[in-house]
Amino acid sequence: MIKDFILPDIGEGVVECELMEWLVAEGDRVEEDQPICEVMTDKALVQIPAPFPGVINKLYYAKGDVAKVHSPLYAVTMDDDGFTEPAAPTPSQPTPVSSSKQIEDFLLPDIGEGIVECELVDWLVAEGELIEEDQPICDVMTDKALVQIPAIKAGKVVKLYYDKGQVAKVHAPLFAIEVAADVAVADTVEQAVTAPAVALEHQSSVPVEQGKALASPAVRRLARSLDINIAEVPGSGKHGRVYKEDIERFVNNASVASQPTVNPPAVVSPTMVSAGDKVVPIKGVQAVMARQMMDSVSTIPHFTYCEELDITDLVALREQLKQKYASDTLKLTMMPFFMKALSLALTQFPVVNSRVNADCTELTYLARHNIGMAVDSKVGLLVPNVKDVQDKSILDIAAEITRLTDAARSGRVTPADLKDGTISISNIGALGGTVATPLINKPEVAIVALGKLQNLPRFNANGEVEARKIMQVSWSGDHRVIDGGTIARFCNLWKQYLERPQEMLLAMK
Repeated sequence: MIKDFILPDIGEGVVECELMEWLVAEGDRVEEDQPICEVMTDKALVQIPAPFPGVINKLYYAKGDVAKVHSPLYAVTMDDDGFTEPAAPTPSQPTPVSSSKQIEDFLLPDIGEGIVECELVDWLVAEGELIEEDQPICDVMTDKALVQIPAIKAGKVVKLYYDKGQVAKVHAPLFAIEVAADVAVADTVEQAVTAPAVALEHQSSVPVEQGKALASPAVRRLARSLDINIAEVPGSGKHGRVYKEDIERFVNNASVASQPTVNPPAVVSPTMVSAGDKVVPIKGVQAVMARQMMDSVSTIPHFTYCEELDITDLVALREQLKQKYASDTLKLTMMPFFMKALSLALTQFPVVNSRVNADCTELTYLARHNIGMAVDSKVGLLVPNVKDVQDKSILDIAAEITRLTDAARSGRVTPADLKDGTISISNIGALGGTVATPLINKPEVAIVALGKLQNLPRFNANGEVEARKIMQVSWSGDHRVIDGGTIARFCNLWKQYLERPQEMLLAMK
């Protein structure tokens, strides 16, 4: 089988290098780890070894040429490794124009700026299986979200390089696929570094002609639901193919979120483990949550302020409206009212929606109210946020909350939904709690925890005891920029909007 060797990463930030010397010639037999060539980056002279044995079939560059990282460097006829020819094509598969085959590695693409590795959660295909272009291949977990990786070519899966639970490296081979050998090398290079979550800066795409966009039915359905002309969306795939993430970037006009990737926490030493104990690594969302919370506690001076809300009238209003506006894409819970009231209060107290720099010399007042909500998902705690609450109606907010909640609980919330939050709400009451001391979601400066809704006796204006809908709320503030008086006045305004919904209505623009 003929297989391309892809020039790997040879230094942080290095995207190309000069081919200084070939140490082999076409027709030579090479062994695993044998030096193949020497290349010069702008930092050092690097020797490239062979990753597998075989006979050199083609050298793609001449001495002195500039070779591109993640592009084929040479082709090798591999030793017989047990791979078999694919079965005859079924009617749903186009018959190859040539009977010759070649093995190609699918490189795990960029799946978010700053992400260099991810956990292989589940394979959706098996070795020997015939796959189609765009077919989901596997689920991987980054420290931000669960991501599904699609195939970029049709062919036969001949090798899965990772087992379930292992950590896969970005730009390293994820699986090997057998395809028709007549596919152009340039096409192979383009596809090897292209995937639905590739950041736009890694490629240049142009909108395709009206009505000619390449996209799957699911992507077209998403575009229609957002009232987007899919032909205007720059596609990141082969021949401008549009993926779901391209639609999201088009809507948000922003690149994929980034979070610094750090080493996972060490596993407990075996000497600390007794018989019958079970040690499991902390990975994925749980690991990033642990790091963020440690960073929050160690760098932000927290203080907590608690208050009681009587939301009897708001509950009654929501009960009147929820059936009328209930649908598959919208559930009118209490959260949209809490978010809108919060946004209205933030306009009067912008310091609660601010950012402070590391040395506390600069304060940035944020114009957008991107309100996050903690969701207890199957992959751990996620905090997606509703963007631009200040510009949305309560029904708009409700629809977005429904979408984000469904995505987060399935573990498939996008990085774009997790970034750029400005203030957060934690609904501990959904699990039965009443009072909490929530930790601030750095770099935000405030967070509120909602307690459970209770029927409690309270005195009315006439001194009579009656049952009221009572909720305890707990605020945590960054004491570097928010003092107790500010959070109290801010909470009182928020409380006013929630206890008297008609005043919330009058405050809306």
